[in-house]
Amino acid sequence: MNNLLKNLFSSFSRLQGSDGNSAVGVDIGSSAIKVVEIKRKGGKAVLETYGAIALGPYADLDAGRVTNLPIEKIVLALQEVLKQSGVTGASPALSIPVQSSLIFTIELPAQIQDAEIAAIIPTEARKYIPVPITEVSIDYFILPKREASFEEANNADLPPQPADKINVLVVATQNDAVAKYRSIVSQCSLSASFFEIEIFSSIRANFEHELSPVLLIDFGASHTKLSIVEFGMVKGYHTIDRGGADISNSISKSLSISFSEAEKIKKEFGLFGNPAEKSLADIIKVHIDYIFSEINNVLLGYEKKYNRTISKVIFTGGGSLLKGLKEVAVNNFRAEIEIGRPFSKVSAPAFLEKVLETMGPEFAVALGLALRKLQ
Repeated sequence: MNNLLKNLFSSFSRLQGSDGNSAVGVDIGSSAIKVVEIKRKGGKAVLETYGAIALGPYADLDAGRVTNLPIEKIVLALQEVLKQSGVTGASPALSIPVQSSLIFTIELPAQIQDAEIAAIIPTEARKYIPVPITEVSIDYFILPKREASFEEANNADLPPQPADKINVLVVATQNDAVAKYRSIVSQCSLSASFFEIEIFSSIRANFEHELSPVLLIDFGASHTKLSIVEFGMVKGYHTIDRGGADISNSISKSLSISFSEAEKIKKEFGLFGNPAEKSLADIIKVHIDYIFSEINNVLLGYEKKYNRTISKVIFTGGGSLLKGLKEVAVNNFRAEIEIGRPFSKVSAPAFLEKVLETMGPEFAVALGLALRKLQ
Protein backbone atom coordinates (compact mmCIF):
# COMPACT_ATOMS: atom_id res chain seq x y z
CA MET A 1 0.00 0.00 0.00
CA ASN A 2 2.83 2.36 0.78
CA ASN A 3 4.27 2.30 -2.73
CA LEU A 4 0.81 2.01 -4.27
CA LEU A 5 -0.32 5.34 -2.88
CA LYS A 6 2.96 7.13 -3.32
CA ASN A 7 2.99 6.22 -7.00
CA LEU A 8 -0.46 7.55 -7.87
CA PHE A 9 0.84 10.73 -9.43
CA SER A 10 4.15 9.77 -10.99
CA SER A 11 5.00 11.66 -14.16
CA PHE A 12 5.33 9.54 -17.25
CA SER A 13 7.12 12.18 -19.29
CA ARG A 14 10.35 11.12 -17.56
CA LEU A 15 10.13 7.34 -17.74
CA GLN A 16 13.51 5.68 -17.59
CA GLY A 17 14.70 2.26 -18.64
CA SER A 18 15.25 0.23 -21.77
CA ASP A 19 12.82 0.48 -24.66
CA GLY A 20 10.19 -2.20 -25.13
CA ASN A 21 9.16 -2.74 -21.51
CA SER A 22 5.52 -3.82 -21.68
CA ALA A 23 2.69 -3.36 -19.19
CA VAL A 24 -0.82 -4.81 -19.41
CA GLY A 25 -3.77 -3.71 -17.29
CA VAL A 26 -6.92 -5.85 -17.01
CA ASP A 27 -10.15 -4.46 -15.56
CA ILE A 28 -12.77 -7.19 -15.02
CA GLY A 29 -16.00 -5.32 -14.37
CA SER A 30 -19.56 -6.48 -13.78
CA SER A 31 -20.62 -5.95 -17.40
CA ALA A 32 -17.39 -5.94 -19.41
CA ILE A 33 -13.66 -6.65 -19.40
CA LYS A 34 -11.28 -3.93 -20.57
CA VAL A 35 -7.61 -4.39 -21.36
CA VAL A 36 -4.85 -1.90 -22.15
CA GLU A 37 -1.25 -2.56 -23.14
CA ILE A 38 1.39 0.16 -23.11
CA LYS A 39 5.15 0.08 -23.65
CA ARG A 40 8.07 2.24 -22.69
CA LYS A 41 9.67 3.69 -25.81
CA GLY A 42 12.20 6.48 -25.85
CA GLY A 43 11.43 7.41 -22.26
CA LYS A 44 7.67 7.70 -22.87
CA ALA A 45 4.63 5.50 -22.24
CA VAL A 46 3.20 4.56 -25.62
CA LEU A 47 -0.18 2.93 -26.23
CA GLU A 48 0.20 -0.43 -27.95
CA THR A 49 -3.36 -1.71 -27.95
CA TYR A 50 -6.63 -1.73 -26.04
CA GLY A 51 -9.88 -3.68 -26.18
CA ALA A 52 -13.14 -4.48 -24.43
CA ILE A 53 -15.61 -7.33 -24.40
CA ALA A 54 -19.16 -7.41 -23.02
CA LEU A 55 -19.85 -10.13 -20.46
CA GLY A 56 -23.63 -10.27 -20.95
CA PRO A 57 -23.50 -12.74 -23.88
CA TYR A 58 -21.47 -15.16 -21.71
CA ALA A 59 -24.50 -15.34 -19.41
CA ASP A 60 -27.01 -15.43 -22.30
CA LEU A 61 -27.87 -11.79 -21.59
CA ASP A 62 -27.72 -8.58 -23.60
CA ALA A 63 -24.47 -6.66 -23.80
CA GLY A 64 -24.41 -4.08 -21.01
CA ARG A 65 -26.21 -6.28 -18.50
CA VAL A 66 -24.64 -6.79 -15.08
CA THR A 67 -23.40 -10.36 -14.68
CA ASN A 68 -22.18 -12.72 -11.99
CA LEU A 69 -20.28 -15.23 -14.10
CA PRO A 70 -18.49 -18.34 -12.89
CA ILE A 71 -14.70 -18.26 -13.19
CA GLU A 72 -14.75 -20.52 -16.27
CA LYS A 73 -16.83 -18.02 -18.26
CA ILE A 74 -14.69 -15.07 -17.17
CA VAL A 75 -11.61 -16.99 -18.30
CA LEU A 76 -13.14 -17.52 -21.75
CA ALA A 77 -14.05 -13.84 -22.06
CA LEU A 78 -10.62 -12.68 -20.92
CA GLN A 79 -8.86 -15.02 -23.34
CA GLU A 80 -11.03 -13.70 -26.16
CA VAL A 81 -10.45 -10.01 -25.49
CA LEU A 82 -6.69 -10.54 -25.10
CA LYS A 83 -6.65 -12.39 -28.42
CA GLN A 84 -8.82 -9.90 -30.30
CA SER A 85 -6.89 -6.88 -29.04
CA GLY A 86 -3.51 -8.45 -29.78
CA VAL A 87 -2.08 -8.14 -26.28
CA THR A 88 1.39 -9.70 -26.08
CA GLY A 89 2.31 -9.19 -22.41
CA ALA A 90 2.06 -12.32 -20.27
CA SER A 91 2.12 -10.71 -16.80
CA PRO A 92 -0.93 -8.46 -16.54
CA ALA A 93 -1.91 -6.35 -13.57
CA LEU A 94 -5.51 -6.87 -12.45
CA SER A 95 -8.00 -4.70 -10.61
CA ILE A 96 -9.93 -5.93 -7.60
CA PRO A 97 -13.55 -4.63 -7.44
CA VAL A 98 -14.06 -2.17 -4.65
CA GLN A 99 -17.06 -4.25 -3.51
CA SER A 100 -14.52 -6.85 -2.39
CA SER A 101 -12.78 -4.39 -0.09
CA LEU A 102 -13.32 -1.88 2.67
CA ILE A 103 -11.63 1.53 2.60
CA PHE A 104 -11.73 3.67 5.71
CA THR A 105 -9.72 6.15 7.76
CA ILE A 106 -8.67 5.60 11.36
CA GLU A 107 -7.73 8.43 13.71
CA LEU A 108 -4.97 7.70 16.21
CA PRO A 109 -3.53 9.88 19.01
CA ALA A 110 -0.68 12.11 17.81
CA GLN A 111 1.74 10.74 20.43
CA ILE A 112 1.77 7.24 18.93
CA GLN A 113 5.10 6.44 17.28
CA ASP A 114 5.22 5.24 13.66
CA ALA A 115 6.81 1.97 14.79
CA GLU A 116 3.77 1.22 16.96
CA ILE A 117 1.17 1.78 14.25
CA ALA A 118 1.71 -1.55 12.50
CA ALA A 119 0.69 -3.40 15.66
CA ILE A 120 -2.27 -1.10 16.40
CA ILE A 121 -3.93 -1.08 12.95
CA PRO A 122 -5.23 -4.71 12.94
CA THR A 123 -6.85 -4.20 16.35
CA GLU A 124 -8.45 -0.88 15.39
CA ALA A 125 -9.51 -2.21 11.97
CA ARG A 126 -11.62 -4.93 13.60
CA LYS A 127 -14.13 -2.22 14.56
CA TYR A 128 -14.80 -1.50 10.88
CA ILE A 129 -14.57 -4.96 9.32
CA PRO A 130 -17.75 -7.10 9.51
CA VAL A 131 -15.94 -10.40 8.82
CA PRO A 132 -13.23 -12.27 10.75
CA ILE A 133 -9.90 -10.47 10.44
CA THR A 134 -8.36 -13.69 9.11
CA GLU A 135 -10.52 -13.43 5.98
CA VAL A 136 -9.00 -10.15 4.80
CA SER A 137 -5.60 -8.71 3.97
CA ILE A 138 -4.93 -5.30 5.50
CA ASP A 139 -2.78 -2.52 4.07
CA TYR A 140 -2.45 0.98 5.45
CA PHE A 141 -0.83 4.33 4.76
CA ILE A 142 -0.28 7.25 7.13
CA LEU A 143 -1.93 10.32 5.62
CA PRO A 144 0.04 13.58 5.66
CA LYS A 145 -1.13 16.25 8.09
CA ARG A 146 -3.18 19.09 6.65
CA GLU A 147 -1.44 22.43 6.94
CA ALA A 148 -3.42 25.40 8.22
CA SER A 149 -4.86 27.66 5.53
CA PHE A 150 -3.70 31.28 5.23
CA GLU A 151 -6.93 32.43 6.92
CA GLU A 152 -6.55 29.96 9.79
CA ALA A 153 -2.95 30.97 10.36
CA ASN A 154 -3.56 34.72 10.31
CA ASN A 155 -7.00 35.19 11.84
CA ALA A 156 -6.87 35.29 15.63
CA ASP A 157 -10.67 35.34 15.86
CA LEU A 158 -11.00 31.82 14.47
CA PRO A 159 -11.35 29.06 17.08
CA PRO A 160 -8.13 27.12 17.74
CA GLN A 161 -7.73 23.95 15.71
CA PRO A 162 -7.99 20.68 17.63
CA ALA A 163 -4.80 18.85 18.49
CA ASP A 164 -3.35 16.96 15.58
CA LYS A 165 -4.33 13.35 15.13
CA ILE A 166 -2.63 10.71 13.04
CA ASN A 167 -4.95 9.80 10.16
CA VAL A 168 -4.36 6.37 8.65
CA LEU A 169 -5.95 5.15 5.42
CA VAL A 170 -6.77 1.45 5.75
CA VAL A 171 -7.69 -0.95 2.95
CA ALA A 172 -9.01 -4.41 3.81
CA THR A 173 -9.34 -6.79 0.86
CA GLN A 174 -11.19 -10.09 0.96
CA ASN A 175 -8.75 -12.98 0.56
CA ASP A 176 -11.35 -14.93 -1.44
CA ALA A 177 -11.53 -12.14 -4.03
CA VAL A 178 -7.78 -12.17 -4.56
CA ALA A 179 -7.82 -15.98 -4.79
CA LYS A 180 -10.57 -15.77 -7.45
CA TYR A 181 -8.55 -13.43 -9.65
CA ARG A 182 -5.40 -15.48 -9.17
CA SER A 183 -7.35 -18.48 -10.43
CA ILE A 184 -8.60 -16.55 -13.48
CA VAL A 185 -5.07 -15.49 -14.39
CA SER A 186 -3.71 -19.00 -13.85
CA GLN A 187 -6.37 -20.59 -16.06
CA CYS A 188 -5.44 -18.13 -18.81
CA SER A 189 -1.82 -19.41 -18.55
CA LEU A 190 -0.69 -15.98 -17.41
CA SER A 191 1.13 -14.70 -14.33
CA ALA A 192 -0.30 -11.69 -12.48
CA SER A 193 2.25 -9.00 -11.71
CA PHE A 194 0.06 -7.46 -8.99
CA PHE A 195 -3.53 -6.81 -7.90
CA GLU A 196 -4.88 -3.38 -7.00
CA ILE A 197 -8.21 -2.00 -5.74
CA GLU A 198 -9.83 -0.39 -8.78
CA ILE A 199 -10.25 3.11 -7.35
CA PHE A 200 -6.49 3.56 -6.94
CA SER A 201 -5.96 2.61 -10.58
CA SER A 202 -8.66 5.06 -11.64
CA ILE A 203 -7.15 7.88 -9.60
CA ARG A 204 -3.74 7.29 -11.15
CA ALA A 205 -5.21 7.43 -14.65
CA ASN A 206 -7.39 10.51 -14.13
CA PHE A 207 -5.38 12.84 -11.91
CA GLU A 208 -2.47 15.10 -12.71
CA HIS A 209 -1.08 17.02 -9.74
CA GLU A 210 -4.23 18.40 -8.13
CA LEU A 211 -3.62 19.66 -4.59
CA SER A 212 -7.05 20.93 -3.58
CA PRO A 213 -9.78 18.38 -2.71
CA VAL A 214 -11.12 16.67 -5.83
CA LEU A 215 -14.11 14.33 -6.16
CA LEU A 216 -13.67 11.45 -8.61
CA ILE A 217 -17.00 9.93 -9.68
CA ASP A 218 -16.76 6.54 -11.41
CA PHE A 219 -20.04 5.77 -13.15
CA GLY A 220 -20.09 1.99 -13.55
CA ALA A 221 -22.73 -0.45 -14.75
CA SER A 222 -23.85 -1.62 -11.31
CA HIS A 223 -22.40 1.01 -8.94
CA THR A 224 -21.32 4.63 -8.84
CA LYS A 225 -18.09 4.98 -6.87
CA LEU A 226 -16.97 8.19 -5.17
CA SER A 227 -13.42 9.01 -4.11
CA ILE A 228 -12.48 12.27 -2.43
CA VAL A 229 -8.78 12.90 -3.01
CA GLU A 230 -6.57 15.59 -1.50
CA PHE A 231 -2.82 15.92 -1.97
CA GLY A 232 -2.88 12.58 -3.79
CA MET A 233 -4.47 10.78 -0.86
CA VAL A 234 -7.93 9.22 -0.59
CA LYS A 235 -9.70 11.14 2.19
CA GLY A 236 -13.15 9.64 1.66
CA TYR A 237 -14.80 6.82 -0.25
CA HIS A 238 -18.43 5.86 -0.87
CA THR A 239 -20.36 3.50 -3.14
CA ILE A 240 -23.85 4.22 -4.50
CA ASP A 241 -25.76 1.10 -5.49
CA ARG A 242 -26.96 2.45 -8.80
CA GLY A 243 -25.32 2.52 -12.20
CA GLY A 244 -25.75 2.62 -15.95
CA ALA A 245 -27.42 -0.79 -16.19
CA ASP A 246 -30.13 0.37 -13.77
CA ILE A 247 -30.89 3.31 -16.06
CA SER A 248 -31.11 1.06 -19.13
CA ASN A 249 -33.34 -1.36 -17.23
CA SER A 250 -35.73 1.46 -16.29
CA ILE A 251 -35.86 2.67 -19.89
CA SER A 252 -36.56 -0.88 -21.06
CA LYS A 253 -39.44 -1.36 -18.63
CA SER A 254 -40.94 2.12 -18.97
CA LEU A 255 -40.93 2.14 -22.77
CA SER A 256 -41.60 -1.61 -23.19
CA ILE A 257 -38.51 -2.14 -25.32
CA SER A 258 -35.63 -4.61 -25.10
CA PHE A 259 -32.64 -3.91 -22.87
CA SER A 260 -30.35 -3.68 -25.89
CA GLU A 261 -32.63 -1.10 -27.51
CA ALA A 262 -32.75 0.82 -24.23
CA GLU A 263 -28.94 0.84 -24.13
CA LYS A 264 -28.85 2.11 -27.69
CA ILE A 265 -31.19 5.07 -27.21
CA LYS A 266 -29.64 5.93 -23.83
CA LYS A 267 -26.25 6.30 -25.49
CA GLU A 268 -27.64 8.07 -28.55
CA PHE A 269 -29.78 10.70 -26.80
CA GLY A 270 -28.99 10.66 -23.07
CA LEU A 271 -30.33 13.56 -21.03
CA PHE A 272 -30.82 15.66 -24.17
CA GLY A 273 -33.91 13.56 -24.89
CA ASN A 274 -35.34 11.76 -27.90
CA PRO A 275 -37.78 13.81 -30.00
CA ALA A 276 -39.70 10.62 -30.75
CA GLU A 277 -39.91 9.61 -27.07
CA LYS A 278 -40.41 12.63 -24.83
CA SER A 279 -40.18 10.71 -21.54
CA LEU A 280 -36.66 9.32 -22.15
CA ALA A 281 -34.80 12.22 -20.54
CA ASP A 282 -37.14 12.17 -17.53
CA ILE A 283 -36.58 8.43 -16.99
CA ILE A 284 -32.82 8.93 -17.02
CA LYS A 285 -32.94 12.04 -14.86
CA VAL A 286 -34.73 10.21 -12.03
CA HIS A 287 -31.63 8.06 -11.60
CA ILE A 288 -29.15 10.90 -12.09
CA ASP A 289 -31.00 13.02 -9.52
CA TYR A 290 -30.82 10.15 -7.02
CA ILE A 291 -27.09 9.64 -7.63
CA PHE A 292 -26.35 13.37 -7.36
CA SER A 293 -28.43 13.61 -4.17
CA GLU A 294 -26.36 10.83 -2.59
CA ILE A 295 -23.16 12.53 -3.76
CA ASN A 296 -24.24 15.82 -2.19
CA ASN A 297 -24.80 14.03 1.13
CA VAL A 298 -21.27 12.59 0.97
CA LEU A 299 -19.80 16.00 0.16
CA LEU A 300 -21.69 17.60 3.02
CA GLY A 301 -20.27 15.05 5.44
CA TYR A 302 -16.75 15.64 4.12
CA GLU A 303 -17.07 19.42 4.38
CA LYS A 304 -18.32 19.17 7.98
CA LYS A 305 -15.55 16.79 9.00
CA TYR A 306 -12.59 18.52 7.34
CA ASN A 307 -13.88 22.09 6.85
CA ARG A 308 -12.78 21.84 3.21
CA THR A 309 -14.77 22.15 0.00
CA ILE A 310 -14.34 20.29 -3.27
CA SER A 311 -12.61 22.34 -5.98
CA LYS A 312 -13.11 19.99 -8.90
CA VAL A 313 -15.25 17.00 -9.92
CA ILE A 314 -13.82 14.47 -12.38
CA PHE A 315 -16.14 12.03 -14.17
CA THR A 316 -14.85 8.62 -15.22
CA GLY A 317 -16.23 5.17 -16.07
CA GLY A 318 -18.44 4.25 -19.00
CA GLY A 319 -21.49 6.00 -17.54
CA SER A 320 -19.69 9.35 -17.59
CA LEU A 321 -20.15 9.36 -21.38
CA LEU A 322 -23.92 9.92 -20.99
CA LYS A 323 -24.91 12.90 -23.11
CA GLY A 324 -25.99 15.88 -21.04
CA LEU A 325 -24.50 14.56 -17.79
CA LYS A 326 -21.86 17.27 -17.55
CA GLU A 327 -24.43 19.98 -18.22
CA VAL A 328 -26.69 18.72 -15.43
CA ALA A 329 -23.70 18.37 -13.10
CA VAL A 330 -22.71 22.01 -13.61
CA ASN A 331 -26.00 23.03 -12.01
CA ASN A 332 -25.59 20.57 -9.14
CA PHE A 333 -21.98 21.04 -7.97
CA ARG A 334 -20.28 24.28 -6.96
CA ALA A 335 -17.04 23.15 -8.56
CA GLU A 336 -15.27 22.74 -11.89
CA ILE A 337 -16.59 19.72 -13.84
CA GLU A 338 -14.19 17.68 -15.95
CA ILE A 339 -14.50 14.46 -17.96
CA GLY A 340 -11.44 12.28 -17.34
CA ARG A 341 -8.95 11.88 -20.20
CA PRO A 342 -6.81 8.90 -19.14
CA PHE A 343 -5.25 8.32 -22.55
CA SER A 344 -3.70 11.80 -22.42
CA LYS A 345 -1.06 10.18 -20.20
CA VAL A 346 0.26 8.04 -23.05
CA SER A 347 1.47 8.69 -26.58
CA ALA A 348 -0.74 7.42 -29.39
CA PRO A 349 -1.18 8.02 -33.14
CA ALA A 350 -2.79 11.39 -33.89
CA PHE A 351 -5.64 9.80 -35.83
CA LEU A 352 -6.76 8.01 -32.65
CA GLU A 353 -6.92 11.19 -30.56
CA LYS A 354 -10.69 11.79 -30.89
CA VAL A 355 -11.56 8.12 -30.36
CA LEU A 356 -9.35 7.80 -27.28
CA GLU A 357 -10.70 11.02 -25.77
CA THR A 358 -14.25 9.73 -26.20
CA MET A 359 -13.59 6.20 -24.95
CA GLY A 360 -10.99 7.08 -22.34
CA PRO A 361 -13.21 7.08 -19.24
CA GLU A 362 -14.17 3.44 -19.87
CA PHE A 363 -10.52 2.35 -19.84
CA ALA A 364 -9.31 4.40 -16.86
CA VAL A 365 -8.85 1.46 -14.49
CA ALA A 366 -7.08 -0.75 -17.04
CA LEU A 367 -4.77 2.10 -18.05
CA GLY A 368 -4.09 3.05 -14.43
CA LEU A 369 -2.96 -0.51 -13.74
CA ALA A 370 -0.63 -0.49 -16.74
CA LEU A 371 0.82 2.89 -15.75
CA ARG A 372 1.68 1.60 -12.30
CA LYS A 373 3.39 -1.46 -13.73
CA LEU A 374 5.47 0.66 -16.07
CA GLN A 375 6.81 2.80 -13.21
